[in-house]
Amino acid sequence: MIAGIENTDKDKITVTAPFDDSEIATLDAANSADVEKALTTAQDLFNDKSKWLPASQRIEILSKTAALMREQFDDLVIIAAGEGGKPLTDSQVEVERAIDGVLNCIECIRTDHGTEIPMGINPASEKHMAFTRSEPIGVVVAISAFNHPLNLIIHQVGPAIATGCPVIIKPAEDTPLSCYRFISILRQAGLPEEWCQALVVSDLDVATQLVTDSRVGFFSFIGSANVGWMLRSKLAPGARCALEHGGVAPVIIEADADLVETLPAIAKGGFYHAGQVCVSVQRVYCHKSVVKVVASNLAKMASKLIVGDPTDAETEVGPLIRPLEVERISKWVNDAVKEGAELLTGGKVEGNCYQPTVLLKPSEFSNVSSKEIFGPVICIYSYDNIDDAIKRANALPFAFQASIFTKSIDNALHAYKHLNASAVMINDHTAFRVDWMPFAGLRHSGLGVGGIPHTYHDMQIKKMMVLKSNKI
Repeated sequence: MIAGIENTDKDKITVTAPFDDSEIATLDAANSADVEKALTTAQDLFNDKSKWLPASQRIEILSKTAALMREQFDDLVIIAAGEGGKPLTDSQVEVERAIDGVLNCIECIRTDHGTEIPMGINPASEKHMAFTRSEPIGVVVAISAFNHPLNLIIHQVGPAIATGCPVIIKPAEDTPLSCYRFISILRQAGLPEEWCQALVVSDLDVATQLVTDSRVGFFSFIGSANVGWMLRSKLAPGARCALEHGGVAPVIIEADADLVETLPAIAKGGFYHAGQVCVSVQRVYCHKSVVKVVASNLAKMASKLIVGDPTDAETEVGPLIRPLEVERISKWVNDAVKEGAELLTGGKVEGNCYQPTVLLKPSEFSNVSSKEIFGPVICIYSYDNIDDAIKRANALPFAFQASIFTKSIDNALHAYKHLNASAVMINDHTAFRVDWMPFAGLRHSGLGVGGIPHTYHDMQIKKMMVLKSNKI
């Protein structure tokens, strides 16, 4: 979807359903010349300020976009579930969030404002007035991930449109269809095609060419840490960026926790979208007095979850995004059992799905304890005191969202203070999120702050005017 380029005889990318590997669609892969065309179009648009879209027009386009998404709701759900493997009920929630995200972008425009800079407060600043206004930062290039194929696109493309930045988006090659449908809706709503272009690639060098070009003003990345940090190291001078990677999310369950509420939350946070969430519950540290009851009851819950076709209304846990991920997770779990973990439930492959799995007391050095699983696996550990749990939770070079379940306000505040995390949930799972809150990976887990209003801010500059007049 590059402005001015018709489909030609190019390399093809085949999109398949992760549940049964059936072919869904084929797309043209962009080459080096296509990337150059997209960047030139975007930069020429940004450089010609007479073509910038006024705020009122951006609001109108985004309002129509939200209305069209509502009209096409069922189609958007089926597309997301089919290409991404997230069950229908969860895909419905994703589309609702995506529509709300577009509306959130409109609110960002409505409430955006500059500030007055104090003048006249010393001899040098007398007869002066100064204030700031917001302007778009430049061409935005975004690379997205597969696990929320529509909502992640909203988080990257929506703020760019709202701020008035030309944007080029490369969705995950596994799940590009939701992105392409959203851009079609934007254009249907009146957005000129030059303002939002999309492409997929079969050659990673082409993707690197796109990201590292000197015309890129802001780079938005959602994906693996290895790729994110590598691309950041190659950005052109002056390009700003935000990186969202993954975590190995820790949960602490104190002896006084309300297990009736805690256990369903843990199960949801760990098995939602088959654990393919960057803040999915992975490491659960239980006080020794409750570890057995937590482990046994969580295993019972996991064993009752319906695993299967994500487009079946009854399915609760869908497939992994690709067979290689199933193989990797299976190996990690088997290795953990060999290293001493107790397998309480799951641990079995079903086609392209992996049964929800609960491991008790795996080694701290196992892959399941030290790396992001990104699959439906929850690890449970025992601890004697809360400081020991916090120390173990902080032991890895990842820091994203963490949580503690307790009735004690003192323990909750103690955990909030001492856990290495950008957000600490009290009596909720680590995957809790609303799209306007700050969402930030720290250390290896990312750079910058996500969340629609925060991304909107990052894609702008504050441009100051200083006025000198004897009439002031």
